[in-house]
Amino acid sequence: MQIRHKPLREQVIVITGASSGIGLATARAAASRGARVVLAARNGAALDDIAHDIQERGGEARAVVTDVSSRADVEALAAEAIRAYGGFDTWVNNAGLSIFGRLEEVSDADHRRLFDVNFWGIVYGSTVALQHLKKRGGALVNLGSVASDLAFPIQGMYCASKHAIKGFTDALRMELQEAGAPVSVTLIKPASIDTPFPEHARNYMARAPKLPPPVYDPADVAKAILYAAEHGPRDLYVGGGGKVMSSLRKRVPSITDWMGAQVMSRSQKAGAAGPDRDGALYAAGRDGAVRGASPHHVMRSAYTQASVIPILTGLLLAGATAAAAALLARSDRP
Repeated sequence: MQIRHKPLREQVIVITGASSGIGLATARAAASRGARVVLAARNGAALDDIAHDIQERGGEARAVVTDVSSRADVEALAAEAIRAYGGFDTWVNNAGLSIFGRLEEVSDADHRRLFDVNFWGIVYGSTVALQHLKKRGGALVNLGSVASDLAFPIQGMYCASKHAIKGFTDALRMELQEAGAPVSVTLIKPASIDTPFPEHARNYMARAPKLPPPVYDPADVAKAILYAAEHGPRDLYVGGGGKVMSSLRKRVPSITDWMGAQVMSRSQKAGAAGPDRDGALYAAGRDGAVRGASPHHVMRSAYTQASVIPILTGLLLAGATAAAAALLARSDRP
């Protein structure tokens, strides 16, 4: 069955994790282009402020308090979108968290909670959304990570959850294709993005966590998500550095193992002690901000811009490779 996507200005888009970071950037960008947005997160006060701001700017938004680790909450989110707007055209499973700490030091309870949010949140969101999308048609967008393709230390269970999301998303896409369902399934794979992600993470380290360079603007992820809502590609990387690392992992895994151990571990040794070691693993964090506090230069991704104009991708990949290699080499210096 042919999949037809509406123009963004005609869509209703459900976005989980919409109270900060990538989700908030996507909600604002979608609303600015005429989409009606349904915002989901645990922080009701932040969601109300965001919805009000979008409405003040001439957009249309609705806030629904949702814990994605609860299927009942996710079902209530879908029901509210259908009640308010008659349905939805794109569902974005964005909500996610991390834990910074060595795998053997993190408690089983924290590991399970991370999987409840990151993995089961996407499973619930996907299966609930598809009950509607299979009848109406549209797009399902899941947020993976460059960690869906490779792993790095200090965030081991986060990487495991993103690997699981990739396996689930790929299998789901095949099943929908076999059934002839009019739904595209896209996996977005961001590299390091300047959002409050480190501040929201549960932190077992003595220092505040931070992400390694290169670090990209959240606007690039929002652009990729909204491109998926209108065109439904299979995968989209955000950040040429992430694409390069993924390609290296396939060809020379021992090199990326060494780079991960050196660069990521060294990256965690600098910085002041974190003010909130619990993060937002069990309760809503301090929301309302798109950007984080990355100490690294934040760049726009030429690779991602080219990905939504495929003819340019090959021309820019070589440049992205060289730039990412230079940044990685610089971050490995004492």
